[in-house]
Amino acid sequence: MSVEKALDHVDGDLNNAVERLLDLLRIPSISTDPAYKDDCDRAADWLVEDLTSIGLSASKRPTPGHPMVMAHGSDDGPHVMFYGHYDVQPVDPLNLWNTPPFEPALEETEKGRVIRGRGSSDDKGQLMTFVEACRAWKAVTGSLPAKVSIFFEGEEESGSPSLVPFMEANKEELTADVALICDTGLFGESTPAIVTRLRGLLGEELTITGPNKDLHSGMYGGIARNPVRVLAKIIASLHDHTGRIMVPGFYDGVAELPKDIAQQWTDLGFDNAEFLGEVGLGIPAGEDGRTGLEMIWSRPTCEVNGIGGGYQGDGFKTVLPSQATAKISFRLVPGQDPLKLRESFRAFVEAQLPDDCTVEFKGHGASSASEMSTDHPAFEKARSALSDEWPNPAAFVGCGGSIPIAGHFKDILGMDAMLIGFGKDDDQIHSPNEKYDLSSFHKGIRSWVRVLDALSK
Repeated sequence: MSVEKALDHVDGDLNNAVERLLDLLRIPSISTDPAYKDDCDRAADWLVEDLTSIGLSASKRPTPGHPMVMAHGSDDGPHVMFYGHYDVQPVDPLNLWNTPPFEPALEETEKGRVIRGRGSSDDKGQLMTFVEACRAWKAVTGSLPAKVSIFFEGEEESGSPSLVPFMEANKEELTADVALICDTGLFGESTPAIVTRLRGLLGEELTITGPNKDLHSGMYGGIARNPVRVLAKIIASLHDHTGRIMVPGFYDGVAELPKDIAQQWTDLGFDNAEFLGEVGLGIPAGEDGRTGLEMIWSRPTCEVNGIGGGYQGDGFKTVLPSQATAKISFRLVPGQDPLKLRESFRAFVEAQLPDDCTVEFKGHGASSASEMSTDHPAFEKARSALSDEWPNPAAFVGCGGSIPIAGHFKDILGMDAMLIGFGKDDDQIHSPNEKYDLSSFHKGIRSWVRVLDALSK
């Protein structure tokens, strides 16, 4: 079978694949720092050359920021669009790195061999798993089993300012049957996962003003309104004793988790105490009656991210502050309208203000959640293919954070996206000493070989 020959090629060519990845990792493509603009351009050129070498039609596309890389195969079959990003995070603090961040190397650890260096997991190592899978198919059959397009971005780590305009200007070229995104990870050590749910985000900052200046607590305490007390009462009212969020209309449109997905999550054996124990906690604090994975993947949240008011320096100063502020974020799930919730939250706050206090609001982003339809046949094909490669069966999972590109594929191009990645929780992405397990790289390549074969049928 061709798929077995391609897998054999991956195994035999692994050393060369690692060397290619190390070569790419040596390029310091830090997108957020203008000093590395030429390096980002160099990384794009490297990818164009490498993609061209395996027979794809590849080109570098200019943007107002860092360039995009586009590539297309000439093969027939279902059309898949693969997305990754070649830019990386800054390396600060440099003194915490055990080895130079842009001098990558294989390293022996207690858990096995790893590829150490900035970008090894996020996202150069991940995107190269797909490129190497394509290389293997080309080497053994001379073609790809499906029609493949590749889309690499160079600004993901700096807010993607050029992404939406580029996608809108190139809709026809970017549209395929399904999108593939490799910027996520495994569940645990050896369970492959396809992310199908991404929470949205609403950020709100509020400043409550009472007296027109800070007041002496001996002269005014007891008679004057204290904005910190007002703010504390409002924050305390956001949740009831069961953890339910009390903003009116907050749960409008929120659906229960489908039974088949709920069962997959149960089968993952998530341990609340183990997960929380890693950060010095032990008791789940979300809504009563919800599992841990529901709390972080499929239920909306309201969290206070910061509070300020009054004297906060060393020592003690007996004042009633003039103002008190809070930063509050909401993680949203499918069915929730972030703009509608912003209005409801602000009305909720205003309704609790005393007559002699005022409030000012500042919004910090409002993005909807994304949910991919697992009814699309590609999803079950990919899940089956991943299950054939890994010790544990693959699962459709959620993600507590937000990955905007998945929503853009849906909103701009009308495509569902499968988020399949092979990173691990201890990869230390965005931190010093980033790494990517050699097994993740190796089995990631083999996984994409299988997925491409499955999607072609």
